Amino acid sequence: MINCKDCEFCKVNPDGHLAFGCDPFGNVKEPECINKWLLLKMNMMVESYQATMEYYRRLAPLQERMFKHVERELDDMDESDKWKIEDEQGDQEETDLDDH
Repeated sequence: MINCKDCEFCKVNPDGHLAFGCDPFGNVKEPECINKWLLLKMNMMVESYQATMEYYRRLAPLQERMFKHVERELDDMDESDKWKIEDEQGDQEETDLDDH
């Protein structure tokens, strides 16, 4: 089995990381290359998922504050419209009394 660092499709970046130019659909030298490629892609997916979860963890307190603020606003709106409901109920009671 050929090592990736010895492959012509592998380049070493100045920071020491490997950059792979292989394509599993076009230029695979050995069957093991596909397994390595799959592991690399899965690792990228896991890293992306972990970064997303970290972002959500940082965002959670802000979302909680926003929800509380919206709840307070809705409660204030309900409180300010309460007089309309009381007037409508009072009008309905008067109509019911007039009918008897």
